[in-house]
Amino acid sequence: MSDFNTIVQTVAVYLVPVLFAISLHEASHGYAARYFGDPTASNEGRLSLNPIRHIDPFGTVILPLLLYFTIQVPFGYAKPVPVDFSRLRNPKKQMAWVAFAGPGSNFVMGFAWMIVFVVLSVLPPSEMGAFFRKMAGAGVSVNAAMFVFNMIPVPPLDGGRIMTGMLPMSLARPYASIERYGIYVFGALVLLMYLGVLNRFLLAAIEFVIGIFVTLVTPLTALLT
Repeated sequence: MSDFNTIVQTVAVYLVPVLFAISLHEASHGYAARYFGDPTASNEGRLSLNPIRHIDPFGTVILPLLLYFTIQVPFGYAKPVPVDFSRLRNPKKQMAWVAFAGPGSNFVMGFAWMIVFVVLSVLPPSEMGAFFRKMAGAGVSVNAAMFVFNMIPVPPLDGGRIMTGMLPMSLARPYASIERYGIYVFGALVLLMYLGVLNRFLLAAIEFVIGIFVTLVTPLTALLT
């Protein structure tokens, strides 16, 4: 029963941060694509913060929970927002900005959750306050993890598309072709995390990003304490 209670409590704490992190991540890709000339996501109704439009049952719910309880790092994914890079005004250059919009939104959300955490930490202790502090902490860690994972420079991850946009065309085309094997690349990364090969690097990178949040929120912390 205690294990069941732990699962329920973990789901309650992480559900809102995970849904917002994934939904805004995907919507940000679509907004950036529309800004640079591709209305595909807009035309298909994917410029929405409604999590239902972005949820993939396995990648959004089951996988993050499995990874949390095995390696304590809740990575996941959602239904990709459709982007037709050929419709961008400058496809090679702007695809990198469209790709960065997703993890960039996670960085901003992580910082916002950190602000919430700091504010809640100075309020009078209460059971409800403790719950929301845990939720805010989860929001910080989830968004930091999504930022780090998606910035890995391998297609089809956002970092891979950013790298493709930065490489000269002679290298960009063959590098981008890795994306056709996306499901295998993602599976390999999850396996490497499960085996502990990537964990040290990823956890160090996540801690570094969280450290940036802490530094950015220092003036607020000093003001409130």
